[in-house]
Amino acid sequence: MNERRQTLWLFLIAFWVLAVGYGLRDPWPADEPRFVLVAKQMIDSGDWWFPHRGQELYADKPPLFFWLLALCRTLIGSWRWSFLLPSLLAGLGTLWLTFDLGRRLWNPRAGWWASVAVLSTLQFGYVFKHAQIDPVLVLFTTLSFYGLCRHLLLGPHWRWFWGACIVAGLGVVLKGVGFLPLLALVPFAWMQRRPWQGLADLGKGNAWRWSLGALAFFGAIALWFVPMLVAALAGGDPEHRAYLDDILFKQTATRYTEAWQHRQPIWYFAEIIALFWLPLSLAFPWLWRDWRAAWRDRDARVWLPLAWALIVLAFFTASPGKRDMYILPALPAFALAAAPFAEALWSRPRFRLALWGFALLLGLLLAGIGAAALTGHARFATRLVQARGLGDEARGLWWLLVVVGAFSLACAATWRWPRPGPALVLTLVALWTGYGLVVHPLLDPTSSARALMERARTLVGPTATIGLIDWKEQNLLQAVGPTAEFGFSAPRDLQLQRGATWLRAAPGRRLLVQDRNEPECVQLDAGHAVRVGMANRRDWWLADGRAIVEPCR
Repeated sequence: MNERRQTLWLFLIAFWVLAVGYGLRDPWPADEPRFVLVAKQMIDSGDWWFPHRGQELYADKPPLFFWLLALCRTLIGSWRWSFLLPSLLAGLGTLWLTFDLGRRLWNPRAGWWASVAVLSTLQFGYVFKHAQIDPVLVLFTTLSFYGLCRHLLLGPHWRWFWGACIVAGLGVVLKGVGFLPLLALVPFAWMQRRPWQGLADLGKGNAWRWSLGALAFFGAIALWFVPMLVAALAGGDPEHRAYLDDILFKQTATRYTEAWQHRQPIWYFAEIIALFWLPLSLAFPWLWRDWRAAWRDRDARVWLPLAWALIVLAFFTASPGKRDMYILPALPAFALAAAPFAEALWSRPRFRLALWGFALLLGLLLAGIGAAALTGHARFATRLVQARGLGDEARGLWWLLVVVGAFSLACAATWRWPRPGPALVLTLVALWTGYGLVVHPLLDPTSSARALMERARTLVGPTATIGLIDWKEQNLLQAVGPTAEFGFSAPRDLQLQRGATWLRAAPGRRLLVQDRNEPECVQLDAGHAVRVGMANRRDWWLADGRAIVEPCR
């Protein structure tokens, strides 16, 4: 098979892996309903500078991702068919940039291997099939790093450098850490002072050109920041001033240095790389020798991507708040650093044996979990069914694991360790195909709130207003008909007090509450509340005014 045909097959498989299941589910927690709700409210209100979650301002993230979601919704006309589109396009774009940069640095075969390494990683497939900010962030950081390498390694090419700075600035408007690609200038400056091979001859006397890069970076940020700043300061709205302080300080410096969520130990990302970067992480015991040789040879084409990837890893490790997807921007750089050695690595019998063993163990694990759940000998399965409110449809999930596991074992038996490539490819394709075509529609009724909110509307009728207490973003996003809410961040007892006052103001209103609300405030067993159902691991009820106990403290 020639290189062009191999590349075509690679991107056809990539499109299938990333797109399969598209349109078969609604946004799922934790992040998807929140982001889609913010984008929806931008469209409904026309307020593009100050994102809202319900009646409250949402300052956790800059607005660029919400603008992209709103654009996709406007073009396609359906949230279900548009909310995953940014992640799908970002995944394909990231793979293409990785391929093209590897091709330019070495040869088309190296670019192909780099893209294969990224696509085959378990975390890449999982994260890029979700509508979070991180897939688009990875595209922006990869594009910015691509532009830097076109200048620093393949240049001089100042327009690519300025473009990389613009993309990094837009990355900040997407998520605060969008500046990370510019940290590649640090190892580049260090390498320039030593006899490293592969660096572009950028000449001297280019201070104004480098300064234009800084201007491009801050200018891209200013496209959002200046209008928002003017609106916040000139409008006189104290909420806008609070939004400005929150997004500039609490959500940036404070969140990084004194994280209040997702606190993890310092070795957390080592565990993530070892487990969720499989099968790429299997290559690291061999690659370190090649990277050591490249260091001795002063090969900047290998060590500039590798040094930047290590900087990204160190940057997120230094913060006490850690999530598994934070280090995804470093994945394409690690793959590029491995690309020139991939062909030789593939010829190593022990590495092929490790890949074959991975496919075999993955099949055994999936089949074993599915069989244990079907026979009723798995406690985790019982807990999952109870937590998600699943019924007989859960058996479809267990059968999926059995089928995919058995298929993986059959592939491993057919293509043994001297030729593990087809077994590994078919196993991963089967895994993501089952996830998209079976898991998406199977878990959607209980993972999204669509079915719950439709049933609530059926119970109260088409005209009654439903008040949301202790609600989640998916409840407001999937609400049908008129609704009211009493603050998202407000304490639960305060929401109940506001809801009780609201109920008394007009007959026919209902409150949608969780069964965890204090019994001294809401009597769910007094004949004045109706159970709606289970969604997002919570039990929801519709209560009328007689279910509210006064006084509620």
